[in-house]
Amino acid sequence: MRLLAARLPPSWRLAPVPGGSPGATLRTPDGTKASLKVVERKHLDPRDVTAVLAPHLGPRAATLVTAPFLSPRTRQLLAETGASYADATGNLRLVLERPAVFIEAAGAQRNPQRVPRSLASLKGPAAARVVRALCDVKPPYGVRRLAQIAAASPATVSRTVAFLDQEALVKRGARDEVVAVEWPALIRRWVQDYQFLSSNAVMTFLDPRGIPHLVSKLRGFGQRHAVTGSLAAALRAPAAAARVAAVFVDDPATATDSLDLRPVESGANVMLVRPLDAVVFKRTWIEDGVTFAACSQVAADLMTSPGRAPSEGEELVAWMSKNEDAWRT
Repeated sequence: MRLLAARLPPSWRLAPVPGGSPGATLRTPDGTKASLKVVERKHLDPRDVTAVLAPHLGPRAATLVTAPFLSPRTRQLLAETGASYADATGNLRLVLERPAVFIEAAGAQRNPQRVPRSLASLKGPAAARVVRALCDVKPPYGVRRLAQIAAASPATVSRTVAFLDQEALVKRGARDEVVAVEWPALIRRWVQDYQFLSSNAVMTFLDPRGIPHLVSKLRGFGQRHAVTGSLAAALRAPAAAARVAAVFVDDPATATDSLDLRPVESGANVMLVRPLDAVVFKRTWIEDGVTFAACSQVAADLMTSPGRAPSEGEELVAWMSKNEDAWRT
């Protein structure tokens, strides 16, 4: 409450409701006031947001959820319901119609005091396989079927799905099968742990004759590859001409000779990438003789690349949302 009060104009007053009940009153200098229902939690998982807020929401409700820490996904879901929130790390959102208030501030993105879990992140090859399978293939499916799709062990899939269920990114049925996937939010959660440039091994090159020349050579490349980044996104959600071509290959060193590229440290227009995992070669698509990475992979790679790439990634996700049958099986 002190963190919230510090963000208000100096002449405004925020005071707890007398009697110790969980609530507060906000008062402006002209006498306008608003009552806040305060919902205190020691911990709040994303999947519990709806149940926690249900008794407090209504046409006149102004609800403030507080906790020592609220994760990015929890904050997103709280904001979508119209609730305000504040945590002890400085994450804050207060939205009121009368008096008109909108305050938002960012604190910690990760819990400074870790809560023990069987799985705490989506880092690594196994998680990438499960995330990609959940994004690319429409449910329903059980753990064993999903394990086959992802080429991962049932135990790994089970732990990952349990984690994503807790994050309110998947919905499970009566038999614990996955019946729905919030795939746009899942991609955004994945890129908190996956980074295109650091999770993969990237080598930079120059094709003196430009990107169109590289594309023509990929048609007769004869080796496994998958184009990602701006060059791939431009075929689905064109935003601007690609300045750098990013291509997943099994071995950048051997691919260099076949593609006749010059290694450079600056001024590169080609990136050859040894992937974190071979999942980047799964569920690809071919256009004009060139193989492109799956849209979910391209979106994640763009969202974690520098410059204008993240906005291109969001444009691609918007296209994917409108054309789900064109890329999701």
